[in-house]
Amino acid sequence: MTAPPPLPAEVLRRVQEYLADVRESGHPEPTAMTLATASAEGRPSSRTVLLKGVTEHGFVFYTNLESRKGGQLSENPFASLTFFFPAQARQIQVEGPIERVPDEEADAYWASRPRDSQLGGWASKQSREMEGRGELLRRVAEVAARHPIGDVPRPPFWSGFRLRPERLEFWTGKPFRLHERELWVAEDGEWGMRRLFP
Repeated sequence: MTAPPPLPAEVLRRVQEYLADVRESGHPEPTAMTLATASAEGRPSSRTVLLKGVTEHGFVFYTNLESRKGGQLSENPFASLTFFFPAQARQIQVEGPIERVPDEEADAYWASRPRDSQLGGWASKQSREMEGRGELLRRVAEVAARHPIGDVPRPPFWSGFRLRPERLEFWTGKPFRLHERELWVAEDGEWGMRRLFP
């Protein structure tokens, strides 16, 4: 499968401006986005994750590869992201194929995380049942004992994904539901824009 072309500079700039506006507004989670995935059978699921980077090549987030979303992205490497900013009456929806980030990129992000988050990343069997919170805390203590000082290495089951946009829509809320919708679509290696009825 051929990767979609890089985002146009004006689209990337607008995404970055929207995110900056939300950050400056004091929103508690300005990079929160809804990630929708589907199993190989087409059964969808969604959850909120945090955006960890955006460039002309896509939107990056990190997760446990053995989690439900990690499994679905392995089975069916396509997803969508939705950012909703109600105070600004804006939404960004992104769709496209998924790819794993290179190990060096995942290692660099892992190294930037607080030590306690690293310990939690090792301890959590994400999406699997546990007896109670005590089991999780015991596992954190076990990992901390194995790595009492210094760096905690990145687990082999933890990495990042990049969604490579092939469709991206900006939605702007307007009075009387006369909203603005601007859809960008990558076709045959080129990006084009069209406006949609609300």
